Amino acid sequence: MKTNLSGAITTTLTTLKHLPPHTTKPRVPEQTCLTLLQSSTTLSSLTQIHALILKLGLHNNPLVLTKFASTSSNFNAIHYASQFLFPSDQNTPLPNPIYYDAFLFNTVIRAYAQTVDSKSTALHFYKTMLRYGVVPNKFTYPFVLKACAGIADLNLGQLVHGFVVKLGFEDCLHVQNTMVHMYCYCEGGDGYARKVFDESPKSDSITWSAMIGGYARLGRSAEAVGLFREMQVAGVRPDEITMVSVLSACTDLGALELGKWLESYVERKEITKSLELCNALIDMFAKCGDVDKAMKLFRRMSTRTIVSWTSVIDGLAMHGRGLEAVSLFDEMVERGVTPDDVAFIGVLSACSHSGLVDKGHYYFNSMQKSFGIVPKIEHHGCMVDLLSRAGLVREALEFVRKMPIEPNQIIWRSIITACHARGELKLGESISKELIKSEPMHESNYVLLSNIYAKLLRWEKKTKVREMMDMKGMKKIPGSTMIELNNEMYEFVAGDKSHNQYKEIYEMVEEMGKKIKRAGYVPTTSQVLLDIDEEDKEDALHKHSEKLAIAFALLKTKPGTPIRIVKNLRVCEDCHCATKFISKVYDREIVVRDRNRFHHFKNGLCSCGDFW
Repeated sequence: MKTNLSGAITTTLTTLKHLPPHTTKPRVPEQTCLTLLQSSTTLSSLTQIHALILKLGLHNNPLVLTKFASTSSNFNAIHYASQFLFPSDQNTPLPNPIYYDAFLFNTVIRAYAQTVDSKSTALHFYKTMLRYGVVPNKFTYPFVLKACAGIADLNLGQLVHGFVVKLGFEDCLHVQNTMVHMYCYCEGGDGYARKVFDESPKSDSITWSAMIGGYARLGRSAEAVGLFREMQVAGVRPDEITMVSVLSACTDLGALELGKWLESYVERKEITKSLELCNALIDMFAKCGDVDKAMKLFRRMSTRTIVSWTSVIDGLAMHGRGLEAVSLFDEMVERGVTPDDVAFIGVLSACSHSGLVDKGHYYFNSMQKSFGIVPKIEHHGCMVDLLSRAGLVREALEFVRKMPIEPNQIIWRSIITACHARGELKLGESISKELIKSEPMHESNYVLLSNIYAKLLRWEKKTKVREMMDMKGMKKIPGSTMIELNNEMYEFVAGDKSHNQYKEIYEMVEEMGKKIKRAGYVPTTSQVLLDIDEEDKEDALHKHSEKLAIAFALLKTKPGTPIRIVKNLRVCEDCHCATKFISKVYDREIVVRDRNRFHHFKNGLCSCGDFW
């Protein structure tokens, strides 16, 4: 390529040199440069064409400049192109601004908007465009709005929105779609996104996908699913991008039945099963409780990416199937797929959830030794979690002290939680106090210290911590549990009486309590962080959200039907113990997804092996 390109440049210059003096020549070098740019694939060839453009005096030719920018962006050399197009070096010929047009600026703005870390430069060139008096067209704003989304600047996005309206492009469907996308990426912009969506005179699957995806990304998963149902009523056919967003929302809700329906919907409507959609289906099944189905889908894939492998490894890890997860990780490596840092987080989590301490050390040490990956704070955090869950609190603390990077608050909170679980209360107290000093406005630190004082029965100190939280305006995140029944999602919070059948639910809770006590259950009243008598503590434990959800399921489902619930926090020690007894007494499989993992309760046992 280099020889051919050099030869072409030499031939062009020779031809021009020998043309008669009065011959019209501009189209000859222009077409030659455009042809050379079309075939250019490396930065080296681009620099040679750059030199040719200068020699031929084409630095004022908008068509050549636009093609130069477009070619540069194709192999991530837009920075080089922009230095040529907008030079700051006094020795470089400065293109006359009158030769800049909207197409040139659009090409440059688009290229920067598509970069990972230079999106703000796209906005810089948009401002330059306005400063030069070049009027944007309807193709300009999707790129500009994409850049606004990338830097998540709501004020800037609203300013650009104003220009869109001023120039009369607000009815352009492509602009509207990108506007919805932009607002969904900006904090506090979801209301504006919905307003643009609702007021859109026309919409397509991209418009709906942008809004559904925005809700899913913001954690407003129920609204994402609701909007998808509206999309069906409106008769708009979803595409694979829509389905990826809906599956993401379904995954967040833990709605397995809805997920199964979505899979069949994809098949019925013959929606293109892109690699991303296949990965989303695998992730959904794994995180909604059916990891075996996820594995089947994975095995049927003809093409897999590192995301495909990692999704299944993560799923097995969450379900406490650590040996299968590490075996799959090893298979991935044997098949020539190089693990990345995310894959290592997955396999280390698998070791943590299954108590595979030696395996965890092996994989952690192999990161840099075998794959040249320097462990990040997340990998160190996995090791601390592994040691803490295995009851090796002192070893976890020693690991933290030897870390080559500064431990973050998440790691320290893991240590404190382990101290609480393993009775190292004095150590947990001292670490909690230090954490509060370094992070005085994080409510979790105060909750952890309060929990330790409650377990130590030091009610006065516990009350002072709670009063301090109140003074700072902090509140503990309330525990909530969701359950999917008959294609409907129900949510319960501790002490919930909002359900229209709450009396029957509480009667079932009482029945559950009596039956499991007869089976040997003893309430873990130390979990109640209040200075009240034992009877009241037991009553408080009965009102935990997961017990209410399980009672509701027992009322509403046939005997023998599996029960699946999703909790927003880590399941507490008492509920974990109680659910084991409930699974045995009522002969039900109960699947609980908490903040960290899945717990499969059956015949009085839990899949976590109590590494919860």
